[in-house]
Amino acid sequence: MKTTIYSLFVAGVLLVFSACSTSENQQEGSTTSTDVAAENTPLGQASVVDKESDPNILQVAMGSKDHTTLVAAVQAAHIEHVLVNAGPLTVFAPTNAAFDKLPEGTVDNLLKPENVNDLATILTRHAAPGSYTIDDLKKEARKGRKLYMATGDYFEVTTEGDDVYVNGVKVLASIQTSNGIINVVDQVLLPKE
Repeated sequence: MKTTIYSLFVAGVLLVFSACSTSENQQEGSTTSTDVAAENTPLGQASVVDKESDPNILQVAMGSKDHTTLVAAVQAAHIEHVLVNAGPLTVFAPTNAAFDKLPEGTVDNLLKPENVNDLATILTRHAAPGSYTIDDLKKEARKGRKLYMATGDYFEVTTEGDDVYVNGVKVLASIQTSNGIINVVDQVLLPKE
């Protein structure tokens, strides 16, 4: 009888140690499904690959050879998720040539990690809630309305003949996406001083 009780005691102790050891190994070296999901989707919805749906604002920009600087800036500012949200959103997308018009070294300086907040603010200034094509912007200009931007700025919308300007910057084209409108612009939108 003593042998049976002793055997059961030893088996119980071994079972407890085994369970503790397994638990410690899982905590140290394993990953949970939440960890795996975070590693596989570090950019939230911007990490989702969907070849069936119409492209969103970020996907269209990434496919444009004229917007590589804008895409690099969006990635450096870590705001990709904003451009893939449901919207509707209007983005005024400066071309590479528009960024080239900035004073020399400006873009390189903004892309530095220590300037991420300034870069994010500048890029956010290029977004407006709602959908505004060139035709919609012409209507806003006729009504004398200003366009509310995501930073809280209000930009004047004007026309000269068939051309549309937002804060003095010419809108070259409108592109419909699944979550809003991309308006291609020939300059970086900066607040007027």
